[in-house]
Amino acid sequence: MLLMGIAGGTGSGKSTFVRRIFENLESNDFVIIPQDNYYRDQSHLSFEQRQKLNFDHPNSIEFDLLIEHIKLLKAGKSFELPHYSFITCTRKKETTTIHPNKVVVVEGIMVLVIQELVDLMDMKFYVDADDDDRFIRCVKRDIEERARTFESVVERYYKTVKPMHLKFIEPSKKMADLIIPHGGENKVAIDLIASRIKVELLQ
Repeated sequence: MLLMGIAGGTGSGKSTFVRRIFENLESNDFVIIPQDNYYRDQSHLSFEQRQKLNFDHPNSIEFDLLIEHIKLLKAGKSFELPHYSFITCTRKKETTTIHPNKVVVVEGIMVLVIQELVDLMDMKFYVDADDDDRFIRCVKRDIEERARTFESVVERYYKTVKPMHLKFIEPSKKMADLIIPHGGENKVAIDLIASRIKVELLQ
């Protein structure tokens, strides 16, 4: 099993980068595990309290569970992938069964922050992007997909997103084997990684 970690700041284009790597592969022998699915359930808090939480700190992610699940895959076992709602800030009841596969991708802003998780990876990438571009994508995504107001997105960006990026996410790029500028637009990097995956799939 080839385990790949793909990190980068909020709005850096990680998901687009991952999608474009796999969209032309003539195989389904891969699985993508989003770090976002492992946000801690906050159903014990009021909705107002949930809106004030710092979702850009490593403590907001249940990394112990993510690491446990990766180890299960490496041992040839399946697990139940949790699902998370960014609208209610709670973990959903439904899960998805994830089976071991030839290629596994763990994607998220903090997947290179936790050393124990990094140590499990065979290949590590950091998708880099201009801060202004990331901010614009973040605003667009949170308004369209997470039912946030423009004012709340801007407030959150300056209160938690930016400082946490500088404290945890930006420094994590030193853990990457390759830093990739321009994300989903970097055709050279996409083709190189896709070629490496094809080799793995043929084995």
